[in-house]
Amino acid sequence: MTTRTATSWTVAPEPFDSPAAAALWRAYYTEVSDRWYLLHRGHATDPAELEREIAADTGAEFAPPTGTLLIARYGGDPAGMAGVRLRDATTGELKRVFVREDLRGKGGGAVLLAAAEEAARGLGAERIVLDTRGDLVEARALYARHGYAETEAYNDDVYAEHWFAKHLTTRVSDCPTPTPTPQGFDPTVSP
Repeated sequence: MTTRTATSWTVAPEPFDSPAAAALWRAYYTEVSDRWYLLHRGHATDPAELEREIAADTGAEFAPPTGTLLIARYGGDPAGMAGVRLRDATTGELKRVFVREDLRGKGGGAVLLAAAEEAARGLGAERIVLDTRGDLVEARALYARHGYAETEAYNDDVYAEHWFAKHLTTRVSDCPTPTPTPQGFDPTVSP
């Protein structure tokens, strides 16, 4: 599955250990870790700790058949990522939504969310949840703009401060084409 949207964005699943995924994971983890440490400790992440944490993550949670890692490319270059995994048979979880800083504001976040929601539906999810930190205000604003509503905590992640959920509706492309009638269109009848 490759989703093409906008002029230069593409999104497709990739293995967690692909060069593009590894580079984006490093950029993501460095940014969110440094932001937390600067806010709470007044300094960036210790480089040795950063390397340990990056090396320890295998990405197994995003392996098929219960997960997927999506890589966004802008103009063909790795630009962002989002992970989706099943929490249960009907609930997907969105993780690690990230767009490179130099490409923010170009629609990549919206493209990744749409692709992640499609991937979650493909895994059987009817609902998608996520958690985020309070200092990640850009992420919280993105989720709210795209129909995610704050909800009660669904996990005990020590870094999570906000939890969001969204019901996954059927894609327009999955709906039958409305049939014209003398009174207008009847959306319940397919041609």
